[in-house]
Amino acid sequence: MRSDHHAWDVLLIGGASGVGKSRAAALLAGARGAFTVEFDDVVAALQAATTPATHPALHRFAAYRDPERDLGAERVLELQIATAQAMDEAVLGVVRNRLSVPVPAVVEGDYLTPAAAVRAAAEAAGQHRRLRAVFLHEGDPARIGANYADREPHLGPQPARAAVSAAYSDWLAAEARTHGLPVVDCHPYDTLPQRLAAALA
Repeated sequence: MRSDHHAWDVLLIGGASGVGKSRAAALLAGARGAFTVEFDDVVAALQAATTPATHPALHRFAAYRDPERDLGAERVLELQIATAQAMDEAVLGVVRNRLSVPVPAVVEGDYLTPAAAVRAAAEAAGQHRRLRAVFLHEGDPARIGANYADREPHLGPQPARAAVSAAYSDWLAAEARTHGLPVVDCHPYDTLPQRLAAALA
């Protein structure tokens, strides 16, 4: 494998909601001339094509308008993790499809787990293709809340959602490190591009 930060055919960027994955994906895809896949779109498509009765693992939040209020932060985090793990096969499906064409791709999303990334990397290596994964981490709910305020000002303050997202970010980072995958702290934002490049080098 080449040692430069372009040494991938598929790049997975995981991380919790509100940590800046989309901006990072756009940056890296632009530098590589890569196609971008937002895995959240795949999740939405799967949920639209199924029902809670047929695929309950994909619809854990369907009955709740305000999960943080209705269930509590700890239970929401548990369901968030369980939903992500239920999406692992879908992640592999997206990666297999992207590996079938010669165009490099960046896949980013909340529901990319480190375990799925490791499996995907092994499949890519078996085809003599290169898959890399990196997980963005932001453990400060206040920073995530500020990001929500910037992108969703019409929703007002979202401290409970931001707290769950920060806890999920901590879980993803711990899992990534367990699997030997790079974790990059989002803050400070102005040096994130350089630190991402270093992590992928």
